Amino acid sequence: MAHTVTASTSAPLAAGISAGTASSPASGTSPLATAEPPSGLRHGTFEDAQALFTGSLFVGITMMMFSQAGLLTGSTAGLAFVLHYATGWSFGAIYFAINIPFYWFSWKHIGRIFTIKTFISVGILSLIVELGPRFIHIDYLHPVFAAIAGGLLMGTGILFLARHRSSLGGATIASLYLQERYGIRAGKVQMAIDCTVVLLALWVVPWERVAWSVLAAVVMGVFLAVSHRPGRYRGN
Repeated sequence: MAHTVTASTSAPLAAGISAGTASSPASGTSPLATAEPPSGLRHGTFEDAQALFTGSLFVGITMMMFSQAGLLTGSTAGLAFVLHYATGWSFGAIYFAINIPFYWFSWKHIGRIFTIKTFISVGILSLIVELGPRFIHIDYLHPVFAAIAGGLLMGTGILFLARHRSSLGGATIASLYLQERYGIRAGKVQMAIDCTVVLLALWVVPWERVAWSVLAAVVMGVFLAVSHRPGRYRGN
């Protein structure tokens, strides 16, 4: 049975999966990225702008679908989602506020370019999930469709952001720093955070909705594993 919510309900946000990181505040380049591509392959300002907008839009559409179907996601976005469902507060405002401390941390320890792009992406996404329900509303949406289509859309959006050195902030920033500083794999940190969020969600979300949400995460993860292989994409 699908879970119907009013058009004004704010949507949960996508997981903060890495967008390719930055190394130092001075350089703004990624310590985990491959060697710099030839100058002809570097992204221009317009290319970055359309990728950040399109990626954030795709994730925003996913979040509206998740909200309509009663699903959730992981990372700091998932935490904002849990707070949104538990309190009824605006998801976009909660998510943006949670990320504020991470911007400072990212600027200092990861890099200014990555931080600025992440700030822009999070800002666009917050606006989309707040304003989107005014322009689109789905009367019926089964959770299985939301999980599969949403997982693919979210994976595509995150891939756009990743290839243009951006992210959805929060846990991604923390996991990238821990990997660079202490050698703890970012994927393991992300998984630990996501598992914690899912456990918290069980207090406010029915278990079957959590199960559908896990399916969405698996779909997104498989898509990213197939589509985002190191060395395959040379743009920067």
